[in-house]
Amino acid sequence: MLGIFVRVTLPFAAMGFINQAGRIVVALVGPAIALEFGLSASGLGVLAAAFFAAYALAQLPIGVAMDLHGPRRVQVALALVAAAGFALSALAAEPFWLAVGRFVSGIGIAGALIAVMKAHVQWYPGATLPAVTGAAVFLGGAGALAATLPVQWLLPWIGWRGAFGLLAGLSLATAIWIRLSVPLRPPGAAPPPPRRRLGQEIAEFGRIFSHRQFTRYTPAVALTTALVFTYQGLWAGPWLRDVAGLGAGERAAALLTYACGMMTGHLLSGLVASRVQARGGDPMLVPFVCMAGMAAAQVVLITGPTSPAVLHATWFAFAAVGSCGPVAYAVLAQRFPAAMTARVSTAMNGSMLALVFVLQAVIGLILDLWPRTATDGWDRAGYGWAMGLTLVLQAGGIGWMLLAPRVLGREAPRTA
Repeated sequence: MLGIFVRVTLPFAAMGFINQAGRIVVALVGPAIALEFGLSASGLGVLAAAFFAAYALAQLPIGVAMDLHGPRRVQVALALVAAAGFALSALAAEPFWLAVGRFVSGIGIAGALIAVMKAHVQWYPGATLPAVTGAAVFLGGAGALAATLPVQWLLPWIGWRGAFGLLAGLSLATAIWIRLSVPLRPPGAAPPPPRRRLGQEIAEFGRIFSHRQFTRYTPAVALTTALVFTYQGLWAGPWLRDVAGLGAGERAAALLTYACGMMTGHLLSGLVASRVQARGGDPMLVPFVCMAGMAAAQVVLITGPTSPAVLHATWFAFAAVGSCGPVAYAVLAQRFPAAMTARVSTAMNGSMLALVFVLQAVIGLILDLWPRTATDGWDRAGYGWAMGLTLVLQAGGIGWMLLAPRVLGREAPRTA
């Protein structure tokens, strides 16, 4: 199994590294971009959201493509698209072209998690899927670490444009690695089933979105994961500046803590869920506990803590418990035929990313309701109202997850 991990999991995890770095880098360089182009909070929010809009729009087509053509072929092509998008961002002379570059790179990294999950279903036994997927996402999370203090140290020499150029080079190298390392399919695997018309393959999404367990869990899981990416991808940095009063170096350190929380959450939630599943329990209990923990973390953050110890501990917890999404994806994917794995995962991921796009833009609109501060930041009251709104939404998602069995009736058994 170690050989499979090295040949299959690691190359796909490298694309996860780029995915995470591409998401968080704007949280670090966003103030510099806003200053250079004169962007408002809502303008910066829309710029960051363009990345997630592309990410979300690409999910369903990528799911169909990976189910039909396999993760290696699709991920190699997407890595090349990501390289082009990051290069365009690095060369952008105005906000429009930077937004275009972010949109293109969002398409390019959109299949990172789905490729890992599709490959794992092909190469690993079912009970190990949450653990091995959590380990892969844990390794990919190192990209979020790299986009904090290391990038902060490099910025005086390479600038924000150099950060995007570095991501372009890494994307190109990863495309080559996947192409040379990952086999098309496991040895002795049955050939793919006969292909149906494309319309029939796309129609399977109706079966997925109407599935009772999918309908029950997706709102809460998608919102929890979306909140992690909304703050990691943009608003954690400004919050740390305007609410906690941290300087650039201190913000980078806090974002490093945030990234460590995500990595820890991915690894531990996967290991615990696999242990629960191996003992005959319902592994979806793990995401449920994590959602409750994230709601508690938001309550603390709404109070606007400024103590360094409390700040780091709370943002670490926020990121850790909010990183249960891949576990839920892996669990729900097992309720469907293997030929639909990528589509199930992209249906959930697409729902989550659509929320990221909305949340990033809405938070910016809320912040713009208050005048800019003397330091050209945003009023801390706006951050409190924005997080209060998401806390109410999360409570609603958890409530639906608890009430859904009564509303929808008995859940459908696992599909063979």
